[in-house]
Amino acid sequence: MRVRNRPGAAEMLAAHPNFVISDPTLWKGKWNELFENDHPIHIEIGMGKGQFITGMAKAHPEINYIGVEMQVSVVSIALDKLIEQPLPNLKLLHVDGSALTEYFADSEVDQIYLNFSDPWPKKRHEKRRLTYKTFLAVDEQILRPNGEIHFKTDNQGLFEYSLASFSQYGMILKQVWLDLHQSQFEGNIMTEYEEKFSSKGQRIYRVEAQFQDKTKKKSLRN
Repeated sequence: MRVRNRPGAAEMLAAHPNFVISDPTLWKGKWNELFENDHPIHIEIGMGKGQFITGMAKAHPEINYIGVEMQVSVVSIALDKLIEQPLPNLKLLHVDGSALTEYFADSEVDQIYLNFSDPWPKKRHEKRRLTYKTFLAVDEQILRPNGEIHFKTDNQGLFEYSLASFSQYGMILKQVWLDLHQSQFEGNIMTEYEEKFSSKGQRIYRVEAQFQDKTKKKSLRN
């Protein structure tokens, strides 16, 4: 998500360390201590303006949520929502989503959300797609055994690519929606993009993909 530079955004983040964690490396392997409970941890990579992650945190107080976004102006807009309605089970990170192993220990995360990621349609930019194999390897490392990625997009090309990428990586496609808003799926929390695109009649695609147990994969190789 690209937005105009917001004056004072960096200062705003620094002024709210209770919501935006200034140095997440300090909490690697200890996020449950920060949340002060042992609830599951779900993260959204590329949270945008935060509508999805705040909606999920409100709907599921039994789960700890962490929103990851690298654009400071966008993080500040998500922070607006937390300032207006503080949520004890939600923290925000202003970091690069490709460096997640610096902030999370192996198997520390229970679930990952990817919503309306940049499709990077040109072939030469394939490695930048968040469903490319190198990103999946990072996701697998921080996720618990049999951890899942829940992915939504309006881009058919990216969706088709991602299904193939998940499959080639050895993941299990648990369920696929080719037209989410015309399905029986319950409890869908929409992103800003999702509201915009669906209002124009565009299809929303969704998939739940599960990594195979890392310990079992190792034993099979041996």
